[in-house]
Amino acid sequence: MPTKHEPDFANMIQVLSRQIPSRPTLFEFGLNDRLLGVLSGEASEDPSSRLGPLRRILKAFHAAGYDYATVSGFRTNTLSFPKGVIEEQKSKSLNAGSMITDRLGFEKYAWPDPNIGDYDLYYDLKDELPAGMKLIASGNGGLLENAIDLVGFETLSLMTLLDEGLTTDIFDAIGSRLLRFYEIVAAIDTVGACIINDDWGFKNQTMFSPEMLRRWIFPWHKKMVATIHNSGKFAILHSCGQLRDVMDDVIHDMNFDAKHSFEDQITPVETAYSLWGDKIAILGGIDMDFLARKPLDLIQARSLQILEKGMVKGGYALGSGNSIPDYIPDENYFAMISARDKYLNNP
Repeated sequence: MPTKHEPDFANMIQVLSRQIPSRPTLFEFGLNDRLLGVLSGEASEDPSSRLGPLRRILKAFHAAGYDYATVSGFRTNTLSFPKGVIEEQKSKSLNAGSMITDRLGFEKYAWPDPNIGDYDLYYDLKDELPAGMKLIASGNGGLLENAIDLVGFETLSLMTLLDEGLTTDIFDAIGSRLLRFYEIVAAIDTVGACIINDDWGFKNQTMFSPEMLRRWIFPWHKKMVATIHNSGKFAILHSCGQLRDVMDDVIHDMNFDAKHSFEDQITPVETAYSLWGDKIAILGGIDMDFLARKPLDLIQARSLQILEKGMVKGGYALGSGNSIPDYIPDENYFAMISARDKYLNNP
């Protein structure tokens, strides 16, 4: 189990501002249910309690030494886009479950009202938050992710060429609702930052051309970041894949404060920190395969090495390249975050 550190969101603010925090700081998008149970002392969620599942997350993040806890959109009864039924299988096709393939499908789709939902959850957690902690709120999928789910990757690819009007209407329908979601949650005082989660890349390139992203995706993200900033909060981009061709857009046009999700086969976090760390905060980055399979001493050593760089230059928080799924052994996760204590004991 990790050494307990009292939370202070000021450290996360310093990281997101590309400054050196007062102590090493951790960042994680999500923890698997088993690990939540180990850290919180609650083996399972309390289904009879509205706040119970989120209270368990707060306890777990507090016990691990984070200065915040993430509240993902799928855990709240707020904005979500109804999807088609997809049969349970080992892998998921990016064409499965599509619901909108033409103008009629667009008009018949039950577009959700982003104003309706249990946003009081974020307020009601105020009395549950340990002193010094804040929430970091994320959406239930992003603009491109939801568009692919609703239309299908191949259909959407063809639609951008054959029906630009319908393509624009679909992205606007999703983007405007996500914008309203972030406008609501960013204004809540328990929320210290927002994660805009939207995967844009494959291993070697962006999913769609940079020009297509700049036309339909990035303008809405720019608006989301602006509305988060207007509430005095920070905007974190969680996006998987190869984004080298659009990092200037991420930093200089959309004005994100931080970038999360890194993979060694794409851009190792050490490389990302060298390339962009003076322009945008870098979060996490200990590769998932590395974290899952390497010996504990190597995990701690690599984590300590990047953490030490961050404590010299600023703008870095230690964590995984994506999240902590259940295939990551608990002891491997603890080896990663123990680099913080090793640093504190031998600065």
